[in-house]
Amino acid sequence: VKAPHAPDGGGYDAAKRIKGRKRHVAVDTDGRLLMVNLTTADIQDAAGAERIIEAVRKRWPWLKHLFADGAYDRGKLMSRAAYRDFVIEIVRKLADQKGFHVLPRRWVVERTFGWMTRWRRLVRDYERRCDVSEAMIRVSLGALL
Repeated sequence: VKAPHAPDGGGYDAAKRIKGRKRHVAVDTDGRLLMVNLTTADIQDAAGAERIIEAVRKRWPWLKHLFADGAYDRGKLMSRAAYRDFVIEIVRKLADQKGFHVLPRRWVVERTFGWMTRWRRLVRDYERRCDVSEAMIRVSLGALL
């Protein structure tokens, strides 16, 4: 998420050329928020997801199967997920894919991010503190319920 005035502690993601924060979310099959983890943009996606995996296991011990995109396909994350008795299925782009195509299971998370950005305050990262930003995400997606 871009930050108009990069908050203190906000990182820089060189691959996306964005200064700000990353939002790591876990959603159910309908796109409702289960967990959220905010990190600075310079943190790798797999490192941000490790905290999500730990929190999901504590809160919902019966969950076994997770879906993720290719950015989360890292050895350390996969081994930690296996240690916590998760099966992570990586949903990748098709080999001959050009442009946008709806991919199974990934569209659910993208729709959740779309619901989130309908709240004007969440289009950019205006908050200085992560806990306030996380609270705004919870309020916006809680309003859907």
